[in-house]
Amino acid sequence: MPNITRHSAGAHHVVILALPHVVAFDLSTAAQVFGFREEDEYRTTVAGNAPGEVETSTGFTVGGVCGPDVVLQADTVVVPGFNSRLDTADPGTREVLDLLVRASEAGVRIVSICTGAFALAAAGLLDGLTVTTHWYRAGELQETYPALTVDPGVLYIDHGHVATSAGVAAGIDLCLHLVRRDMGEQVATRIARRMVVAPHRAGGQAQFIERPAVRPETGMAPVLQWMTEHLSEPLTVTDCARRAGMSLRHFQRRFTAELGEPPATWLIRQRVSEARRLLEVTGLTVDAVARRAGFGTATTMRRHMVAQLGVTPTAYRRSFGGPS
Repeated sequence: MPNITRHSAGAHHVVILALPHVVAFDLSTAAQVFGFREEDEYRTTVAGNAPGEVETSTGFTVGGVCGPDVVLQADTVVVPGFNSRLDTADPGTREVLDLLVRASEAGVRIVSICTGAFALAAAGLLDGLTVTTHWYRAGELQETYPALTVDPGVLYIDHGHVATSAGVAAGIDLCLHLVRRDMGEQVATRIARRMVVAPHRAGGQAQFIERPAVRPETGMAPVLQWMTEHLSEPLTVTDCARRAGMSLRHFQRRFTAELGEPPATWLIRQRVSEARRLLEVTGLTVDAVARRAGFGTATTMRRHMVAQLGVTPTAYRRSFGGPS
């Protein structure tokens, strides 16, 4: 269920815990999403095993980091990927893991990007959960920590109190998902636009597809644009296949191969996103929102919003408030 977790008044405090040999891209991903100085929904602090500097996996160092105790002041802790092996017998490492546990017990949301999941697993925060990490290290994570279940085929998994993502760009997807959960569709879309990335990729999409990427001027782009522009209409997959000039079976196969999910699933997800936007920025009734988003009835919209977001349209509007 969408909710903004804040332990104190003001902006949501995100602590980025950069462990030795942190992956610079993962660190900067969290900083770009949560730390842009012209936006006031979040504030960020970068911490390390000790105050001072932290070495990245690419050889340069990041200076001015705080000590690890700051994680206890966070609303969310993000642990980017790192390329070193955790020495859990090391007192400094043990202190950091203990702080993560204490923060989690205090209600702080704990998030990993890529191989940051190894730190969460070492702290015992992933026991009994289905999680993900970079597909290349998924087998190692599963073998090292058998108390958890690794799904190497998805972009991210969010359990509410803890969330994990796959490697590299999947960290962007998870961070934007968390913004959407915390602050709503408009804020997430604004940040995605600033970063020039897709506003939303569902966590269940495949980490990678062994096919050439679709260029904007080819593939599914024209029919995707058409589907987006006609969300309010009672579109069927057959209608979309006809628009694309393909047989139904060929359209479904090609769409799934290029987009990572079936056309019906993609269409419902777009309609949920449009419903969220309308609930946030308009005073339309729930019935009117359902019609404009293409669900037809409020009952159908409610079912899909609960399935995707765990929240009803009325509760979503109460949290993120459109005008009265």
